[in-house]
Amino acid sequence: MRTLRWYLLRQTLATLGMTVLVFTFILLLGESLKEIFALLVNGQVGAWTLAQAVGLLVPFVLVFALPMGLLTAMLLVMGRFSADQELTAARACGISLVALVSPLIALSILCAGLCAAINLEWAPDCRAAYKRLLYQAGADQMGAWLRERVFIRDFPDYILYAGKVEGMKMEDVRIYRLDSEGQKRSYLWASEGKVELDRTNRQVTFTLFDGRELVKDTGLEPAWHSFGELQVPPLKLPAQFAEKPRLSNMSFRQLGRELAEVEAALQANAPAGKFTSEELRAKLRELAVASEALTEPIRLQMHRQASFSFACVGFALVGIPLGIRAHRRETSAGFALSLVLVVVYYSFFILAQSLEARPELYPHLLVWAPNILFQTIGVLLLWRSNRRG
Repeated sequence: MRTLRWYLLRQTLATLGMTVLVFTFILLLGESLKEIFALLVNGQVGAWTLAQAVGLLVPFVLVFALPMGLLTAMLLVMGRFSADQELTAARACGISLVALVSPLIALSILCAGLCAAINLEWAPDCRAAYKRLLYQAGADQMGAWLRERVFIRDFPDYILYAGKVEGMKMEDVRIYRLDSEGQKRSYLWASEGKVELDRTNRQVTFTLFDGRELVKDTGLEPAWHSFGELQVPPLKLPAQFAEKPRLSNMSFRQLGRELAEVEAALQANAPAGKFTSEELRAKLRELAVASEALTEPIRLQMHRQASFSFACVGFALVGIPLGIRAHRRETSAGFALSLVLVVVYYSFFILAQSLEARPELYPHLLVWAPNILFQTIGVLLLWRSNRRG
């Protein structure tokens, strides 16, 4: 049995290397390198910058390529093993399927550990470094510092926040004006806004629409001034911006710190003054809603990174029995089946991402559904395939 185990493990490792290379190449040629290729065609960067960009993006695409490659390898190897009647011969010798594939399951757990290291730390850091490389090359300069759902402290005496950024337009804009001691002096909120960048004078101007300004924060009730349009005085761009990436480019530890900072900022804005019990309950409910709206995208990203790391285990448990049931040697059939399973798996993450503005639906827990589903179905299918022997 040891010989058969090593045979299956060697076949899987060889196929895994091939499939991971194929998927990595495809993903790199997809959306990942489009910005740097555009700069290369325009003559703005050289071959060395392109090589750096590829090296920085490899860990990022490995997060997807490794689970997809492992699933495809399981389907191909077990399909050939079954089609060549080698599985039938092993069962005739009294070897159970579970005992035979236990090294493959152990391999999937090792791959999950590698995915965790890449997904929680290396990939976000490399992705952020890739964005900095683009900024240095002169591309995507607006997106390099105007980030969604991030408190931007790069400007003296100001803190900026935008819930959504699309090019030069913003939504849910918040601007805090600080005094010389760094304390909040006034507060601006607007449902929409636009930004104008003066690269010559290195200035940025914000125009806010349909908002209000906090002009007095003392007494029983704060005083607000509503406005239809308001232009903030031009802000001077710093020579270098703070190295704070988008949420999607933050490591797990960075996300944890960002979550703590947002929660601390919300606590600092807790209702103060004299209120009736009913008014206090209403204001606390408003604070809770605001807290969920601001922290849910961070929680979703943290759970997404952790959940992604377990994809290898679910894919292996499903791929082994499906490969046996497919009973085919064709490589194309294995690739086609793996793509279908990958689409089903990642559709849960797309759904959860679309629900990040609905914290009451707990989208950060939805990202664990595909792992639970695939691992449960995989165990049941493996158990049924083992009983057939």
